[in-house]
This record gives sequence, structure tokens and C-alpha cells, in this order.
Amino acid sequence: MSVNKETVLKNAFSAAVAVADPQVIVPQYLAKIFPKGQEPTGRCLVVGAGKASASMASALEVYAKVYWPQVKIEGVVLTRYGHNSPTSHIKIVEAGHPVPDQAGMDGAKEVLALTKQLKQGDVLIALVSGGGSSLLTLPQEGISIDDMRKTTEALLRSGAPIEEMNVVRKHLSAILGGNLARVAIARGARVEALLISDVTGDSPADIASGPCAADYSTYLDALNILEKYDLDGSSIPASVLSHLKQGLSGEKPETLKDADLVDAQVANHVIATAYKSLEASADYIRTQGYEPIILGDTITGEAREVGIEQAALVRDYVKKGIGKPLALISGGECTVTIPAGIQGRGGRCSEYLLSLFVASSDLPNIAALAADTDGIDGSEKNAGAWFDGGVREASQSNDLSPEPFLLAHDCYGFFAELRALVETGPTLTNVNDFRIILLEK
Repeated sequence: MSVNKETVLKNAFSAAVAVADPQVIVPQYLAKIFPKGQEPTGRCLVVGAGKASASMASALEVYAKVYWPQVKIEGVVLTRYGHNSPTSHIKIVEAGHPVPDQAGMDGAKEVLALTKQLKQGDVLIALVSGGGSSLLTLPQEGISIDDMRKTTEALLRSGAPIEEMNVVRKHLSAILGGNLARVAIARGARVEALLISDVTGDSPADIASGPCAADYSTYLDALNILEKYDLDGSSIPASVLSHLKQGLSGEKPETLKDADLVDAQVANHVIATAYKSLEASADYIRTQGYEPIILGDTITGEAREVGIEQAALVRDYVKKGIGKPLALISGGECTVTIPAGIQGRGGRCSEYLLSLFVASSDLPNIAALAADTDGIDGSEKNAGAWFDGGVREASQSNDLSPEPFLLAHDCYGFFAELRALVETGPTLTNVNDFRIILLEK
């Protein structure tokens, strides 16, 4: 079968994104959580945050109009700028991500204020997806939004993985780390959280820093993370350090723990995951004559190192001999550490791909794509990038050497020159990064 590799790569990515579409999966799960005859009673408050949350809210409203016509739906959901979706009853607030801004803080205040109005028998439906951690950055008393912004920026620059960043943010937030559920529990309300996972392991405590989930981390963990990356008073505001130290000494309450959920009506439902998306991509790839090999959805580390490692893996397969064409598919979230004085353009997916491009110069026939399933990879407006033998030939004929671009962390600039960017715009979902490498005989 003769196939266009660019088309195969892009369709494989599209298949991964489509299976996590809130318009499809939210109605399916609402029907399971609230079977016929067990629709919400009392007040039904919908809150949430994340890159997919506005689309989730839109899907919920469409479902409720048909199946819960007597239920009054109200609420507020935060999403990243440009990720809006039409709603009639649920207010959508667009705010800053990954660095929080005033719009996000004001929206988060509204989420908390509404939750505090719940009463016995009411239902809180939380719509949560990746990106919610920064969008729900409502600081604890004594910490300003500017202090939270500076802390987030310092963590981003340090190269700390998102899991560690979120441990710190949970312990500074009035909503994250289960604090939203804590407010609802205290008022006798039922909590049903629908989660689209963009984290390795798919733990509800990690997805958007778990606003409705018991948290396994502590104030000590948060302080240890700052120490690990040499983040001290020169980069972290005094109010943040003071709060964490007060928490360590027991002067501030810990995040929500399992013991707090005894006898509470709280459920977290993970409705979309990276692995389900990798499987959907694998199903498509089989129709194109490739044998898919899923390397896993938990691949992390420095993006350029992962690119080198996967180039070595491809080389191993080639040495063994390839009978049927193969597709190596993987997910997870890499990091990019930007040295001081370098601006950089692009994101972790494009940087991984440029590293793979350089490390596989002896493998001219491979093709690959890497893109963020939310449609935005880092600092620019592309989802990621791709290459095949033709793109490699174009770089050579145009005398475009990839190494200087990699050194400058300008992966966007390199692939833009070759017209090899993947541009989808916001997909209104988010199940982490997607990578695929095609190998021929």
C-alpha cells in the first residue's frame, strides 16, 4: 500500500485527539453517573477549569437540556484564552495559562464563592482538565496573585516537571489539593468530578492539581522541591516561603487527605486519558498497513534527551530487521530547560522532534510527528511539528542546519522554515503530548 507519510502522521494525531473530545465523552459519563431516575436534585452547580473545561461545560448543557429538563444548571468554568465554547447558563471565564493572571484569580474567586453557597442535598459537578492548576490559582490568604505568578515563572524556568510544580501550587491554593471538595463536603453537598487527564498515571490528585481529590503530598514535599531546584528568597516571594514554612509547622491546614473523605459523597471520574488516545491512534495506524508499538504514556524527561533515546530505539529496530512497517507511538510530558540568556521559540514537542531529527541523520527514511493534544505547544501557536524524508532533503538543499536551532532552543524557527509545523488551533481537549515514528522496511 502506497501511503503519504505526512497524511498518515497527521491522521494518527487526529485520531488521538478525537477520542478525547468532550462533546462525545461527557454525555457518556453523565449517563453513567446520573442514570435515569437519579438526575440531580436541589441546586446543580457546575464549576471547573482547564483547557478542555469550556467544551466540557458546553457538552453538559446540551445533555442536560435533553435529559434533565427540570434541572436548573448554573456555574462558572475557567479556560485558557482562545479555548472558549458556547454555553447559555454556565459562565465561561478566559484567563492566563501557564502563568496565572488577574482574570483567572477573579474567576477562581467566583468558583469558590459559589461553592460556599451549596447546601445539604445540592450537587457540585466539577469539570476538570489539564491547565486547571494555573487557572485555579487562587492564593491562600497573605499571598498575592503577583507572588503566585513569580513562583510559577520560577518553577517553569527551573525545568521542574509539572508534577513537582503542582505539589508547590497545591499548598499555596485555596482551591487545589482537594480544597474545593472540602468546601462542598462541609456544606453536605454531593461532588461529582469529571476529569480529562493530561498527567502520567492519571491520578485524580494530579489532574489540574486535584481540586476535588485527596492529596498525597505535604508542605515538606513542596519545600523540598524548591530546595531541589535552588529556588530561594531570590526567586520565590517571601510570602510564599513563609506560608509553606507555617504549613510545615502545623500553623496552616494540610491539603485534603483520604481521612477527610470518610462518609463524604465525593467521586472523581477519569473520562479521558493519554493511553486511550494512543490506542485510538494505533487502531488507525493498523488500517494504513503499519504494526503499532505503544511505548507507553508515561515518557518524561528532558525533551532533547528523549529524542536521542528514541532515535537509538529506532536504530535498534532497524538493526534487528524490519519486516512489516512499524509505528512507535508514545505519550507523556517532557520538559525543556532554557539556559539563562536564551529566549527560545517552540515547545517540548517540537524540541523533542528536532532532537530526534538531529539524532537520526543516519536514518533518512523515518518519518515522525510530535504534538500537544491541546493544540498549543509552548510559546507559539502550533501544536507541534513533523518530518519525513522529504523534509530532511529540503533542509539539506536549503542549507538549513538543525544543530544551531537546537542549541538556541528555536525548534519552531527550524520547522517553520521547512513548512513542517502542525497547526490545529485549540482542540478543546488535553490528554498530554503525542509522538509517533514511522519505520519502513
